Order: sequence, then structure tokens, then C-alpha cells
Amino acid sequence: MREKLTKSDVEKIQAEIDHRKLVVRPECLEAVKEARAQGDLSENFEYYAAKKDKNQNESRIRYLENMLKNAIVISDASKSDEVGLNKAVTLYMEDDDEEETYKLVTSIRGNSMHNMVSIESPLGKAILRHKVGDRVEITTDNGFSYFAVIRKIEDIGDEDDTIRKF
Repeated sequence: MREKLTKSDVEKIQAEIDHRKLVVRPECLEAVKEARAQGDLSENFEYYAAKKDKNQNESRIRYLENMLKNAIVISDASKSDEVGLNKAVTLYMEDDDEEETYKLVTSIRGNSMHNMVSIESPLGKAILRHKVGDRVEITTDNGFSYFAVIRKIEDIGDEDDTIRKF
């Protein structure tokens, strides 16, 4: 699957790759070297732990490089009065008679625990490019649908730097 990333996402991913190659990789190699110098490798827990850390770092680098190689870079620009990337959107959920606020983000930054909704999710697709006062129908993957009214849109920018770990 090709990830949709903003220019900012690409920069953050590249920064993580650079950090892992220039800082973490040498630290891992040194830890393996030190553990190996302790002698008998068959019962050397430090050696196996150091190798595991090194392999996890290399795996993360490969994953991120592959993500960048296959990514589609999208613009995060949108009109000030419409729902777009990196905007907080307050929705009135008609069925629940409650208001909920979400931040619309790219799929790699989606995190339902922090109300960060991906533009690829049913909710994200339903509200994208709508304006305050619009009533939208959100249809889930299993066919269930519900309605929400957009109450407020705030441009909060790209203030969260986390890229979801897999």
C-alpha cells in the first residue's frame, strides 16, 4: 500500500532514518562488539540482547526507507474554512447528542487514542473538504452509517511529531 505523506511527514521520517543510521547504528554495533568480547557466546545474554537491538534498528530503517520510496506526497493545504489536514474539527454526533473533536492527519499518524483521525478512515473521508454547518454521513466499512454536523474547524498546524511505530 502506498502511504500518503505530507512534505512534513517525509522530513520527519528522513530525520528518523538519519538519526538511526548516524547515532543508533554505531551504538548498536559497539554494544555487539563489547558483548562479543565477553567470551562464550552460547550463554551470553548481553550479546543476544545487543544483536536483537541492532536487528530491530536495521529493520526500522528498512521499513522507513521503503515507506519513503513508495510514498505519494500530498499537499496539506486547504482553505481556512474547510476541513483539511492538521485541522481540529469539532463534530456534533446526532445519534449520541455529543460533541467530539478530532485532528485530521495522514494515515501513518492516525491514532484513535489521541483523536487523530486518518484521511483514509471512513470518518476522515466523510468530513474532508466540508465546512462548518455541513451535515455529513459517515459510513463504516461494515455498512453502518451515522450523521454528524461540523460545528468548528481550527487550524492547529503540524504540531505533533510522532510517526506511528509498527
